[in-house]
Amino acid sequence: MVNIEKIRDQFPITKKKIYLNHAGTSPLCKPVAEAMQAYLAKRIMQEESEFELEDCRRLFAGLVNAQLDEIALIPNTSTGMNIAANMLQYPSGSNIVTTDLEFPSVVYPWLRSQMKSKVEIRYVRNVDGCLRQQDYEKAVDDKTVAVVVSHVEYSNGFRNNLRALAEITHEHGAVLIVDACQSAGALKIDVKSQGIDLLATSTYKWLLGPSGAGFLFVREELAAGAEPVFVGWASVNHELFKTVDLWENRELKLVDTAVRFETGTPSILSYVGAAAALKFIMEIGVENIEKRIMDLTGHLIERLRQEGFKLQTLEQPEHRSGIVNVKTENPVEKVENLQRKNIAVSARMNGIRVSPHFYNTEEELEKFIAELKSL
Repeated sequence: MVNIEKIRDQFPITKKKIYLNHAGTSPLCKPVAEAMQAYLAKRIMQEESEFELEDCRRLFAGLVNAQLDEIALIPNTSTGMNIAANMLQYPSGSNIVTTDLEFPSVVYPWLRSQMKSKVEIRYVRNVDGCLRQQDYEKAVDDKTVAVVVSHVEYSNGFRNNLRALAEITHEHGAVLIVDACQSAGALKIDVKSQGIDLLATSTYKWLLGPSGAGFLFVREELAAGAEPVFVGWASVNHELFKTVDLWENRELKLVDTAVRFETGTPSILSYVGAAAALKFIMEIGVENIEKRIMDLTGHLIERLRQEGFKLQTLEQPEHRSGIVNVKTENPVEKVENLQRKNIAVSARMNGIRVSPHFYNTEEELEKFIAELKSL
């Protein structure tokens, strides 16, 4: 059982604000901030740090049930989507299937590929905020190279059934590429059981980490032999550098794992914070976090309905997430007014997007509803 009051002590922002904008950026909790501060204190004096990047890779691999060699360190989700787009081959007449609800960075890399290779981009259109399985089935065919979707759509919180999408995708010999920026840390992800081929995420949203750190999962069979767009010392077998002689620079020997998509030294400070955040989340348990978030968004949906608000979020539990979108006039103005009352939400899809994390409370949601009614 999660002790919410004890957990809330780890989030100083709860003393000053009702923070309901985790789909935007999460506030740092004490364990993350303290880990980063401790690292900086050592760096000032160039003291040896106990932090190992491999620990961070191992933590994320455990979070999504991946092998260690299937994880690459990337600065953000957009980088991961670009890597995915550029590692694929696009034969004449091929297509990519995505949706009209995607965040632009999910689609932009393939729009660029379209300019170079004339690959067709097919959009599954939402129906009242829902992306229907039958529409994916109609869009995917034997010339589909990849299905590219968000696990959770950023605007209204619609949760895609990744297992069902994987079955449709793989039936036609394509790969399933997932943006998990709005789900990692909030919902359970299992890349094996869900049939995900590539997955990218950042840590600064639901994973409660800082910006500048992210992860790319590439299924083992896809990583070996895939051509990275950029290469550097981090892309090759590190055994080549364990010498006092000159490092090998006459031959490029890429490592046969997802690490080949790394180029050079990442933001160590960001990964120090990311590691602390991952440990914090895993100590609480993703299952516990997901249940708590689903309870909170369920409560919010029910109360908004009772108060007569129109929702742009589906009510079915299998399609819900940590995001609830309520339709309203003048959403930007109302978000600014709420901000002045120390309530943090955001304006999306001509409505107000509310995204509580597990440490938020029903009382905070009630306060938000009361203030929204008064606007």
